[in-house]
Amino acid sequence: MNWSPIFLSIQVTLVATLGIFAIGLALALFLARTKTRAKILIELLVNLPLVLPPSVVGYYLLITLGRNGIIFQLFNLNLLFTWQAAVIASMVVAMPLMVQSAKAALEGVDPALENAARTLGLTEWQVIARVTLPLARRGIIAGLVLGSARALGEFGATLMIGGNIPGVTQTAPLAIYDAVQAGRFADASFLVFILTVLALLSLIAVNRMQRG
Repeated sequence: MNWSPIFLSIQVTLVATLGIFAIGLALALFLARTKTRAKILIELLVNLPLVLPPSVVGYYLLITLGRNGIIFQLFNLNLLFTWQAAVIASMVVAMPLMVQSAKAALEGVDPALENAARTLGLTEWQVIARVTLPLARRGIIAGLVLGSARALGEFGATLMIGGNIPGVTQTAPLAIYDAVQAGRFADASFLVFILTVLALLSLIAVNRMQRG
């Protein structure tokens, strides 16, 4: 059994999780605390990967990351068909789960507690760090866990911009597809079992946090 797809999936998921946490939390804070008109547009764009087919998301990323895209034009950096491209695809499709869960948790924080902290002399950033985020931590962590699980199982967009190169960009979901196509059902079953266990552990963790 070739373990490289499992290891690559874990690598991609860990890096994607860091990006999901940093960018997703910033977006959730902005959406929960801002009332500008731009909020509606940003929220629509963030949630769009939830309703678009993965191939469409992959096509947009293909245009963005390709030689005619903004990334190549600004940094002369071609990320297509690299494991970093798989990270970006995973982040994009998983981001809505993190943002929506964290946003709901942040909006559920009692404003009276935040105002009390302000009257004690805390700055706005100190209020967020010491009051808002700790009170919303369960929803934030739940969103992060769900986002990580979604990143681990990403297939369509990854195939579009990362390809299916064994040892380079072939993650576990792509390896399952290859194994089924080649009739290697034992390999496919093993990979399916690993991903199913990881997904179940994620759901159990989220369920416990929500009940807590």
